[in-house]
Amino acid sequence: ASSVFFGGGTPSLLPADLLCSILAAVPRRPGAEVTVECNPDSVSQEAFAAYRAAGVTRVSFGAQSTAPHVLASLGRTHRPGDLAAAVALARAVGFSTFNVDLIFGAVGESVDDWERTLDDVLGLEPPHVSAYALTVEPGTPLAVDPARRPDDDDQAEKYGLADAILGRAGLANYEISNWARPGHECRHNLLYWRQGDYRGIGCAAHSHESGRRWWNVRTPDRYIAAIESGRSPVAAVEELDEQGRRLEGLQLALRTRGGVPDAAVPPDPDLDRLVHRDGERARLTVEGRLLANEVAVRLLPQV
Repeated sequence: ASSVFFGGGTPSLLPADLLCSILAAVPRRPGAEVTVECNPDSVSQEAFAAYRAAGVTRVSFGAQSTAPHVLASLGRTHRPGDLAAAVALARAVGFSTFNVDLIFGAVGESVDDWERTLDDVLGLEPPHVSAYALTVEPGTPLAVDPARRPDDDDQAEKYGLADAILGRAGLANYEISNWARPGHECRHNLLYWRQGDYRGIGCAAHSHESGRRWWNVRTPDRYIAAIESGRSPVAAVEELDEQGRRLEGLQLALRTRGGVPDAAVPPDPDLDRLVHRDGERARLTVEGRLLANEVAVRLLPQV
């Protein structure tokens, strides 16, 4: 593997020796990127030292916010100060690159709250920041309570603020929700956007190989039952034909700062404010990133 990503759930809740034994079973290329997602309140210097010794190269902190009432709204268990402490522990054992995950648009979060969160995080000098708009998944408490659903205009304002503040701090946007200092882009993320092959292990994990996609059953109990009984945990499979792969490749590339060939975006006055063209490439503007799906459905797959 060229990259390994322990995602959540919360991998840092696993005993460090168990996580490291799982990593040891994964064949890796020299110089492979290995990421572990962590909650700021479920880490220790001993665990970070074990990760480093096992070959983990970066950690990703699920901070989400530094405003106490926003953390409570999101159901997070850590306190605002836990992030700085966790970053200090990671740096103490030699992690030179890490990510801070943020979420904007929670109920009760003001624009000032979001700006303070960004300032607090930048005070830690992170090499990489991910910022995601809060989304509503069917069947969740957010979905059944209209008062807790995010506001589109509020999220658009906060996204623009994040892009401006992170950009001024030297973190360049390289994918809609990701900003990094030069050389600290997440290679595992880029694998997705470049239609690379990957294998997902665990419940709800997705895999892709040469245009064939499959994903596992969603719940832990069904996944465990399948494994223990010797059955495949795969829930469904999707095959893309050549044109489908080409269109998907354009849609994924559109999300990145490299953009797509200019000819892939049809001439349309409605797209002028969403796409910047330089004659060779077409790239999403900041407003366009917020409406990426509107642009993606108009791409021309024959390019």
